[in-house]
Amino acid sequence: MATTSSGLRPAQKAERQRITQQQQGLSHGGNSLTRSLNNGQQSLRSKDTKPPPSSSSRRSVTPTSRSHYRDFDDDNDHGRVRVAVRLRPRNAEDLLSDADFADCVELQPELKRLKLRKNNWSSESYKFDEVFTETASQKRVYEVVAKPVVESVLSGYNGTVMAYGQTGTGKTFTLGRIGKDDASERGIMVRALEDIVANISIASGTVEVSYLQLYMESIQDLLAPEKTNIPINEDPRTGEVSLPGAVTVKIRDLDHFLELLQIGEANRHAANTKLNTESSRSHAILMVYIRKSVPEKVEDDISSQDKKTKSNLPVVRKSKLLIVDLAGSERLDKSGSEGLLLEEAKFINLSLTSLGKCINALAENSPHIPTRDSKLTRLLRDSFGGSARTSLIITIGPSSRHHAETTSTIMFGQRTMKIVNVVKLKEEFDYESLCRKLETQVDHLTAEIDRQQKFRERDKYDLEKLLQECQDSFNETRKNLVTRSEFLEKENTCLELDMKDILFELNCQKDHNSLMQDKIADLEMSLKQSKQHQLENSTFQKVLADTTQMYEKKIAELIRQLEVERALSESAKEQLDAMKKLSGDHQKLIQQHEMENSKYQKALAETTQMYEKKIMELTKQLEDEHTRFEAAEEQLDLANKLLTDHQRLMQGQEEISELRLKLQEMYQLHESTVNELQSLKEEFKDQIQEKESISEELYAVQEKLSAEEKQRKTIEHELVKLKKSAPESDNDFEDKKSYMKENVRGSSVLGTPASLNKSGPLRDAQSAQRATIAKICEEVGLQKIIQLLTSEDSDVQIHAVKVIANLAAEDVNQEKIVEEGGLDALLTMLRSSQNATILRVASGAIANLAMNEMNQGLIMSRGGAQLLAKTASKTDDPQTLRMVAGALANLCGNEKLHTMLKEDRGIKALLGMVRSGNNDVIAQVARGMANFAKCESRAIVQGHPKGCSLLMEDGALEWLIANCNTASASTRRHVELALCHLAQNEDNAKDFTSSGGLQELQRISMESSREDIRHLAKKMLKSNTMFQGEMRLGWQ
Repeated sequence: MATTSSGLRPAQKAERQRITQQQQGLSHGGNSLTRSLNNGQQSLRSKDTKPPPSSSSRRSVTPTSRSHYRDFDDDNDHGRVRVAVRLRPRNAEDLLSDADFADCVELQPELKRLKLRKNNWSSESYKFDEVFTETASQKRVYEVVAKPVVESVLSGYNGTVMAYGQTGTGKTFTLGRIGKDDASERGIMVRALEDIVANISIASGTVEVSYLQLYMESIQDLLAPEKTNIPINEDPRTGEVSLPGAVTVKIRDLDHFLELLQIGEANRHAANTKLNTESSRSHAILMVYIRKSVPEKVEDDISSQDKKTKSNLPVVRKSKLLIVDLAGSERLDKSGSEGLLLEEAKFINLSLTSLGKCINALAENSPHIPTRDSKLTRLLRDSFGGSARTSLIITIGPSSRHHAETTSTIMFGQRTMKIVNVVKLKEEFDYESLCRKLETQVDHLTAEIDRQQKFRERDKYDLEKLLQECQDSFNETRKNLVTRSEFLEKENTCLELDMKDILFELNCQKDHNSLMQDKIADLEMSLKQSKQHQLENSTFQKVLADTTQMYEKKIAELIRQLEVERALSESAKEQLDAMKKLSGDHQKLIQQHEMENSKYQKALAETTQMYEKKIMELTKQLEDEHTRFEAAEEQLDLANKLLTDHQRLMQGQEEISELRLKLQEMYQLHESTVNELQSLKEEFKDQIQEKESISEELYAVQEKLSAEEKQRKTIEHELVKLKKSAPESDNDFEDKKSYMKENVRGSSVLGTPASLNKSGPLRDAQSAQRATIAKICEEVGLQKIIQLLTSEDSDVQIHAVKVIANLAAEDVNQEKIVEEGGLDALLTMLRSSQNATILRVASGAIANLAMNEMNQGLIMSRGGAQLLAKTASKTDDPQTLRMVAGALANLCGNEKLHTMLKEDRGIKALLGMVRSGNNDVIAQVARGMANFAKCESRAIVQGHPKGCSLLMEDGALEWLIANCNTASASTRRHVELALCHLAQNEDNAKDFTSSGGLQELQRISMESSREDIRHLAKKMLKSNTMFQGEMRLGWQ
């Protein structure tokens, strides 16, 4: 700055000396000529020369560079490292290996969360800056992860985009995909250079790239493979890292960069491992250097006498973008690396471990950061904990086989999100461009000074001649001005009197405005009263809601009394009379509310009339004021005309300037009055709108009251119907449909109907009851009934769960119950309730839902088998055990759930329930064993041998053999069928022969009451070679 300004001063000083001499030579010509010369000098200086920058406006920066902080985002953590996670789609290996297992990762992109499953019932949730599903496009990944960093780099900041993850999860695809055939598959490297080249012109900046790889702790140039073991230099003053031995190529266009990228990818080390056919064996680093000139800024420094302009030195911004494709972490036992691959894996894991240590130290704000443990951490020193804006994308796979690697990758991302960088803008003065610019200016100014010198000599003669003419005209003008000034003084006196009158009228208008403000305050008080009426109306709505809730509780109590005390019909009638009386009281209360509502409407009408009267008065006052304002405007127009004439005749007079200021003040006062008038009109409109909104709210309250009255009458009518069609016993109400479905299921297994002895009248009564319950459900709503399952009142819970159990008995209702959260509510009741009735009915409802295969999977995934087993262990009630056994028996009919059912102790609990000795419970246990064995035999027929049956481990075979001759025909058929299906598995033959099962199978083949079971037993005896051998030994 100092050198530049000193270079301009000699020419300016010479020019000033020449002008001073000319002024001194012409000073005898008169004062007007001197002023003309001064004006010409100032105009020439402002047009042809640029004054040196003043010391007051000079920037205090270092000669070489400057750094300052700049916010990227509006949020508080703008410097924090941004971390996104991307899930790779399942490949062929995952589909083959994990066909029977669910993904260990569940994405919630709308919440930016990721759930990592530990097992079927436990998971952990993590939050990231962005979550990409397996269907996310390359374009969206770039726009979210890398584009903000690229835009920051174009603005002069350093930036880093890095990919981290297990080998084979798509890091190189995300970053380095070239996309020759399909442009939509281009990775971050290509898209970033495309944006950079589009925003950097040849005239304003340059773009250079270096492409390196870190292979076995040796830095190699991918664009010049002969350059290996490139050293790393660090500036001891600034700490910046540089690679002087790396090749730097200036980019012409995007095609040029694609050629360089293909050369680098061809020279990069890659190998085939068990986890990835093209596994990267080195860390690839793309360095993009951007140099961009900044447009000059002009700052103005205005003093009291003159105005000087100053131009800043030309500034250039240098920034650097790192795109890092890390090699994937891998376990040697999974990748199968040997020899050179083993050594490469060691160096890869060593550098990634060093990076993880640095990340941990930065996340924990440790005083020591071990960046010198690895060359990778030295290269990324500015990216983590430095001055660069950094974005990290972690890539994971869906397979449960790599749960540990996925967990490690996610935790690395979580720790990285805690790092906050201090982003800095690096600017340097462009002295070369400045020097060229100043040389051009000096040549231009020299030629301009010579040209202006000739113009001055020519103008000198013209000015001397003009001076004489001006003096003559000046004398004549002076005489005319004296005469005109006397006349204007008189007119000025008249104008002052007129202005006093106008000021008096304006004061009167101010008084009117104060009165209007008082009236506006009264209107605001009225509005407050109206809002108070609204609050009272809301209180009325709350009382109405409380009354409705009380009414619902009374209905629940009435239903419970109808079910428990059915035999006491006379007392039920008395309670019904009491209910009607309560309904009458409720009607009276509604009538009172309607009377109060009419009072509110009347008060609102009065308030509205009062507002309308006040508004009419205000409108009239506003019109009067508007008339006065128009008169004032006419006077102002007259004054403006006089002022215009006065200015033409007497320019430069101080009295005229004072008059102009006063008129301007009057005009501003007029504008403020007009604005106040406009604000009053707007307030009037707002009051009208508020009146309309209050009327609409009152109408809505009336509609709501009428709707609630209709609903109350409907519920009373349905209660009367429910009383007439009340079930004869609790057990019929709870599980009649469940048993019918169990029997139908049993008939499909055993080949004969199981329960067809229900009388016609009983079926008609049950059908009528179902119709009544369905109608109540339609009126009240399934969601509201499910909400009652969480009530604190146990009686309300009992009634609600009975309704749900009956609804679950119908196939058409099961899907709605599950969608509305009914299954979750039933499982919660099993988990938390201690009431025997609730446990019994909830178990029956779950048994009904378990008839559907889709619901079976939901029950198991949410721990339903564990809850059923726990319920069976803590109760001895035969009815509850029967419901639990029925639910477990239905789950046994799904071969996909056998292993999970075994792990959740469902089979053990099913066999344990035989301790009750109840025939119905034992029949359900036998049905479960038959379903389980039949599913296993079906899998064997389909060609999926599974080894010894899961039932053998819990002693099921001994129990089946011991109960083959039970008195119950239904239980005996289930036991016989279970033994026949277990015998179909040849791996069970040894246990059969040792435990006496072969003799029972022979007995079944001859003595079973069912022909299909006898035929099945004979078929099993003939098809099993071990059984044939044992029978031959027995005959001998």
